[in-house]
Amino acid sequence: MNGLGLVALRLALAAVFVAHGANKLFGLWAGPGIGVGGPDVTAQFFAAINLNPAFPLAVFVGIVEFFGGLLLAVGFLTRFVSPLLTIIMGVAIWKVHLMNGFFLNWMGTPDRGQGTEFSVVLIGALVCLTLTGAGDWSIDGYRESTRASREAGRARLRGKY
Repeated sequence: MNGLGLVALRLALAAVFVAHGANKLFGLWAGPGIGVGGPDVTAQFFAAINLNPAFPLAVFVGIVEFFGGLLLAVGFLTRFVSPLLTIIMGVAIWKVHLMNGFFLNWMGTPDRGQGTEFSVVLIGALVCLTLTGAGDWSIDGYRESTRASREAGRARLRGKY
């Protein structure tokens, strides 16, 4: 059953990152204060917080979030994608959320953004996947089990197993 826990973790993270990446790349699911979304709006926001060059960074972050989320969902290249997403979340904390404190803005107070709380949880989950891998119920897990099986077969042929 340990593998199911990692599946649940991967799918939850995938939902969050695919949604955010789709907003940055295609303007889908725009929330309050975000505008219509898309790379142009994301680039304007990045420029406003001094992340330059804004447009290439907006496209890059959108691609990493969208396709990284899809890769997390199926558990492929998990130990490569998770650190990339961790870095993106670290920059988000540093440039956007840190000035708003720890807690999310549950009351919707005007002129106050979201705190670091949600981003810290995402980073914790991504670090977990970086350290443990995607688990048995993933493409990475399947590739690892077949590699171990091949190595065991070679060891038996050499008489070392």
